[in-house]
Amino acid sequence: MYHIKSRIWIEGEEGVFLGEGRIKILKAIMVEGSLSKAAKSLGMSYKKAWNLVDSINKNASAPIIITNTGGSGGGGTEITEYGVKMITAFENINKNCWDFLDQQLKELQL
Repeated sequence: MYHIKSRIWIEGEEGVFLGEGRIKILKAIMVEGSLSKAAKSLGMSYKKAWNLVDSINKNASAPIIITNTGGSGGGGTEITEYGVKMITAFENINKNCWDFLDQQLKELQL
């Protein structure tokens, strides 16, 4: 049985906007409620996670995340409604790409 492997990403004028790694950190932020916890859950340094999220926000046409500074209850990071739409859109594009590639492979009858 053969499989086609492929990775996709979306680029903007400033470079990569969204890709699988960036989607993982955004989804981890949704679960954890903070960038530092999200990074830790993925085994990623805070600096790398911050650089990815900062790059996403700089390439986006609207904010993807909102950070809340600490205080008595601590800070946190939230994904905006636009951010959730971007995650969903990327996942749909990725799934459609894989479905298309699987169909192409079936048609080759290897």
